[in-house]
Amino acid sequence: MTVVLSHSDIAELIDRTAVYHAVRRAHADLSSGGAQNPAPSAIPVHGDATVLPMVATAARHRGSVVKMLSDMPANRACGLPTQRSAILLMSTETGECQALLDGRLVTAVRTAAASAVATAALAREYATTLGLIGAGALAVEHTRAIARIRPIEKVVVWSRNDSTVEQFRHRIGDLELSVERAGSPRDVVGAADVLCTLTPSQTPIVEGAWFRPGMHVNAVGAPPRADHREIDGPGMGSVRLVVDSRQTALTKSGDVLIAITEGYLRDSDVTLELGDVLVDPRIGRRDGDDITLFNSVGIGLQDLVTARVLVDAALERGVGSRVDLGG
Repeated sequence: MTVVLSHSDIAELIDRTAVYHAVRRAHADLSSGGAQNPAPSAIPVHGDATVLPMVATAARHRGSVVKMLSDMPANRACGLPTQRSAILLMSTETGECQALLDGRLVTAVRTAAASAVATAALAREYATTLGLIGAGALAVEHTRAIARIRPIEKVVVWSRNDSTVEQFRHRIGDLELSVERAGSPRDVVGAADVLCTLTPSQTPIVEGAWFRPGMHVNAVGAPPRADHREIDGPGMGSVRLVVDSRQTALTKSGDVLIAITEGYLRDSDVTLELGDVLVDPRIGRRDGDDITLFNSVGIGLQDLVTARVLVDAALERGVGSRVDLGG
């Protein structure tokens, strides 16, 4: 029988700490050969819309996954989400379809978990100020994830929309953190020990000239499109760069690809994956003044391990629907 988990089912089941640990193990497995995650191919469908089948397999979980991600920029004008996804979890032992999951919350939580894993591995231990450029759902998830692994006392946040910042403030109220609205992205960078860029920007919203020694950056928000980026070329060329997957970064990260085109990076500079740093922490941050940057495009392996956590919890608690897909 196949487990079907809706958005509300996933909201009931999600254990963010468990997802964090699953994502951490997954990246280590990717570097040590226990998991496979080929770069996704974008398939044009109409206009500027694309679909991306994100696939992965993990020996630890005896499973494979495909997340079908629909990237629909025109939806913004209609008030609809620009990205939608569904996740199919399969057994690598029997080939059966084990689960079908709505991708919305899975994507947000696993993305924040990956940033938290990178922050734990790369940021200075005494980082107390979190800077956020963007104040939507990803900002909420990143604040919760990073506050669990660093002694965050203050959040400095910028958004073009006043109401979005107020909603953000309300949604993290239980964390009892000081929240300060910044006047500009540059102000956020100037205050942050850990910076998260969380906007679907096509042009740079952060300049490397603003970076300060010792800070850690999670570049997260740009969609998996070669012409979108949040960090300018000089910024990408000035940091200790870590990627989620080299194959994915060199095909889908506009932050990386445009910096290479502009001459600030070379292909050979994009070698250090998050899993490599987890396996050997000595190759990550080398000293207190290093500026480290985690370029997060998002990979199917993160979806696989998060789906596995959710499906195990659903089976234990009897949550979700059961359907017989046969085959």
